[in-house]
Amino acid sequence: MLKQIVTETTDAVVAAIKGTDDIMTAITGTVKNQVVNVLKGTGEVATAGVDAVASVASGAMQAVGQVGASATTAAQEIVHGAIVGVSQTGGDVIGGVKDAVRGVVQGAAEAGGDVASVAVAAVEGAIKAAGEVGADTALAAKAAVGSALDAAGDAGDKVRSGLLSAAALPRDVIESAIKGHDEKK
Repeated sequence: MLKQIVTETTDAVVAAIKGTDDIMTAITGTVKNQVVNVLKGTGEVATAGVDAVASVASGAMQAVGQVGASATTAAQEIVHGAIVGVSQTGGDVIGGVKDAVRGVVQGAAEAGGDVASVAVAAVEGAIKAAGEVGADTALAAKAAVGSALDAAGDAGDKVRSGLLSAAALPRDVIESAIKGHDEKK
């Protein structure tokens, strides 16, 4: 089922991008709709979300690679769309943050992209979207950072460095999240 979700999302995002001039809005809307459809279609929002949201995010990143859009900019929009979709279905927003960031970072790693830049954009998108849907942005930041570091694999040090040097991210929150993540290991 997860492979099917990735394929369907990839196809949907490619089709949406090819049919518009506003690529990023198309990505956000398509990802949100895919998440809503997947979570509602299972009937079990709580259990379906664990890997389904990550699969949608990964599929969307694959689509971005196919059409040559900016992976960094798209990462933020993919995470944003996924979190809004999770929120609209009544799902666990912080869990959605973790899954969306994981899917985007893994998708970038599989495509051989700049994992650090994608991770920073994904964390930025997660914090922004969490605030928009009324979730705790500090918790969202912590979840996003931990998920990005877990998904980064060999690029973990580059992701840490990127997160710490990103001007748009609250440094104290990011440092705390990285420290908390590292202490768990």
